[in-house]
Amino acid sequence: MSTQNSAIVSRRVAVGPARLGSGLAFLGVLAFSGSFPATVFAMRGFDPWLVAIGRAVIAGVVALVCLWVARLPLIPPRHHWPSYALISAGVVFGFPVFSGLALSMGATTAHSAVVIGLLPAATAACAVVRAGERPRPLFWVACTAGAAAISLFTFTRGTGGAAWADLLLVGALLSAAVGYTEGGRLARSVPGWQVISYALVVSLPVTALVSGFLAFSTPISVSAESLGGFAYVGLISMFLGFVPWYAGLAMGGIARAGQVQLTQPLLTLVWAWVLMGERFGWITVAAALAVLACVAITQRSRT
Repeated sequence: MSTQNSAIVSRRVAVGPARLGSGLAFLGVLAFSGSFPATVFAMRGFDPWLVAIGRAVIAGVVALVCLWVARLPLIPPRHHWPSYALISAGVVFGFPVFSGLALSMGATTAHSAVVIGLLPAATAACAVVRAGERPRPLFWVACTAGAAAISLFTFTRGTGGAAWADLLLVGALLSAAVGYTEGGRLARSVPGWQVISYALVVSLPVTALVSGFLAFSTPISVSAESLGGFAYVGLISMFLGFVPWYAGLAMGGIARAGQVQLTQPLLTLVWAWVLMGERFGWITVAAALAVLACVAITQRSRT
């Protein structure tokens, strides 16, 4: 077989896993896209801090059961502890707390979705740092343009009080980028469901203690929508969504599979409209599309 034919066959063989990885990652994005509306529903009956921390307790218990059923150790190997610490800081604590507080301070679901639209670019930037890659200058130009679009959107649509919510959303964005990148790296050698399971389990002593205190010290108003929202963020956003997401990043590559997250802001806008009746004008849609375009350029110019 000639060298040219061998190269063609190799590319064809690589396409299958890449496409499957992107498909798995999209399942994760589909799950994540409902997180903001579900969080708002949950906060109608529970304290924002309880929703942010308690969701990890729900997911942590499920993770413990899964590890036990699979007859795996309940504590991860010691040499992986630093990675799980980063993952926990990013997606178990950082993103839920920052995004939940932003929503409780008045940021709408649509507004939050647009700001978080830069998450794929932030994740790609973290992956560049961790992997030591050298992207083209166009990558950084597109990142800057996306940040400018987000800044313009928040400055023109926000108020003095909303500025704090926007800072919290930036914190959520950076936290998720770190957690996604480290989880994607670790999932290359550890199954995706085990990555999120161990991150939740190592955090469980803290999340359970804090959630227990909040449950007894904050007002609770149980309703179908608050329970449904809490169940969604605990079971789907915090656990089930990460299973295909991390597997997809590992199989398709953080850069390639991460492109499917470009659809998350638009999906969240749809959920906000269908489930919550939120109204948003052309400026919000234009900002979401501008961010999508900028992030698409960053993804394609990384190598």
